[in-house]
Amino acid sequence: MANHLMKTTALGLIAACAFVGGAQAGGLERAGYNIDLLFDPGQYTFESGVVYVAPQRKALNAVDTNTANTIGGGGNLNGRSTEADDSESYLVPKIGFKATLMEGVECLADYSQPWGAHTKPGANWAGANQNVETKVNSDNYGLTCSYKFDVGPGQLRLIGGGFYQEVDGFKERLVFNPAFLGGLSGIGRLNLEGDGYGWRVGAAYEITEYALRASLVYNSEVDLDDITGTLDLRGLPAGFGGNPLTGQNTAVYGSTTMPDSLEFKLQSGIAPDWLAFGSVKWTDWSQLQSIPFCVVGTTSCSRANQATSLDLVYRDGWTVSGGIGHKLNEQWSVAGSVTWDRGTSQGFGAQSDVWTFGTGVSYTPTENVELRVAGAISILTSGSSGAVVADGVTYGDDVSYTYDNDIAAAVSTSLKVRF
Repeated sequence: MANHLMKTTALGLIAACAFVGGAQAGGLERAGYNIDLLFDPGQYTFESGVVYVAPQRKALNAVDTNTANTIGGGGNLNGRSTEADDSESYLVPKIGFKATLMEGVECLADYSQPWGAHTKPGANWAGANQNVETKVNSDNYGLTCSYKFDVGPGQLRLIGGGFYQEVDGFKERLVFNPAFLGGLSGIGRLNLEGDGYGWRVGAAYEITEYALRASLVYNSEVDLDDITGTLDLRGLPAGFGGNPLTGQNTAVYGSTTMPDSLEFKLQSGIAPDWLAFGSVKWTDWSQLQSIPFCVVGTTSCSRANQATSLDLVYRDGWTVSGGIGHKLNEQWSVAGSVTWDRGTSQGFGAQSDVWTFGTGVSYTPTENVELRVAGAISILTSGSSGAVVADGVTYGDDVSYTYDNDIAAAVSTSLKVRF
């Protein structure tokens, strides 16, 4: 059973199901970190893929709870719509190349987009003073290597590597009701970008005879120590409300840390041409609470002297997944998975628990080429957003709203070529 299972493309479908299923994870996660290509049995293997996600999250019963006609209050917006579409569709690509350098030594070079977000409820809703549009992008370039050697009936693999990460984005919100501004938009926009480095370390144990593999991998934090950007308040008259930043585009700076994570994965053959797999992952999203941004030239940046802030107020993320893969014949394999992701919102924001049901099919016309297609449906559970207190600070007291159980659909395609 062992050699037969290790050649089946059901192994590759594990990664496909994880890729499409993980695209609705909490926090700012898009694809997270995935080094499964490192375990491919080919001497040289290239893989590329993309996942398309179409979430359908909608804010309901929105109430403007800060109706002050001041900068930041946005004025009384309760005459606007109480509903808004709070999500945008997106694509997540990945590219990887794995090479066997010598016996027991393998390396993977890859590009991915681990983090991201895009919400665009627009300006015509009662919560526009909290969010008009928010977008976060990331680019990650990694190099991971492993060394494996015989231990007992199988092989122990030691894993280590590093990655360079770039993060950028913006947030727009209504900072003053444009009805009183003589044609100006009243929109404020924060632009930001930063970069940093991280590392990973882990181990895996494999018994080829049973298609068994257990792995534990830790991915470090990425310190974004020098986030640069601008606070654009040109949607307000210069000097409006006595604020010296209005009417201009001001350089700002800040810092934060992208989260570390720990993931355990297990797979095993359970019958001829059948494979079971599962994983548990923890991500330290709770370190992202509020990120202050200060005017360039300020000696130190804190909440006390910030020009603005990006408020997230997350809690730690937990993701649990399991599934089955089956080889139908020499060319076709199928797999299915179920994933639960604990929501990272704590009463502020719309990131509730998510249940994802994924399935995939693989076609292998030759031993060296593999085509995969996977799809998933996610149930975004219901909840509400409003004022919360974290570390003695109140967040979300500008808007309250609810959201029902919503749906997200995703599809991924990938191509793997072995040389």
